[in-house]
Amino acid sequence: MNAQTVRALIEDLGIVPSVRVGSVDDARFAAEAVADAGIRVIEITMTIPHALSVVEGLATARPDLAIGAGTVLDAPTARSCIDAGASFVTSPGVERSVIAFAIAQAVLVFPGVLTPTDIITASHAGADLLKIFPCAPWDGVAYLQSMLGPFPHARFIASGGITQQSAGAYIRAGAIAVGVGAELIPRRAVLERDRRWITELAHRFVATIREARSSKNSRDELVDRR
Repeated sequence: MNAQTVRALIEDLGIVPSVRVGSVDDARFAAEAVADAGIRVIEITMTIPHALSVVEGLATARPDLAIGAGTVLDAPTARSCIDAGASFVTSPGVERSVIAFAIAQAVLVFPGVLTPTDIITASHAGADLLKIFPCAPWDGVAYLQSMLGPFPHARFIASGGITQQSAGAYIRAGAIAVGVGAELIPRRAVLERDRRWITELAHRFVATIREARSSKNSRDELVDRR
């Protein structure tokens, strides 16, 4: 998938699942369970042992999915991920070399940002999606709203400690999507190979995002009429 298609898919689904587990087999199970539940965007973190083999295997076997690489900290790792088939790259912070390399390869990249300086730096480097990370320790909903004041055109993905209970609030506050890890892919569900558990959580998150968007749209229309 090209960068525009991946971005459109993320904006349509409103969720970016992050797979951070302990083995290749666990990662493949988790990714396939999420995909089969209808979420076609999946981030494989580079903290997983042999993570590149997971990216390559999924990208080859499931061309219908947008398989991304997470926790990418430098350009050589970004190169390896893209060579393995990653269709997007993300990181916990702003690393200009990662952004530049991904853009040169026409691959979607969204760095982690937290401060106004991060947002300006990442935007000037060419990133058109920005991941506010970590959200939970900083009263992320209020923080997101405050950042949309000086940066009204920024396209934010909220990530870090997002739960089923808080996901809707981030969407209503203006996030285009949320990044979700263990709240969607519980460790026990992976270890027990409980696909139904992950499927149920996926459906709940998708429903929460859909309801939050509907509520936000209704509120925005009311404001416009006034």
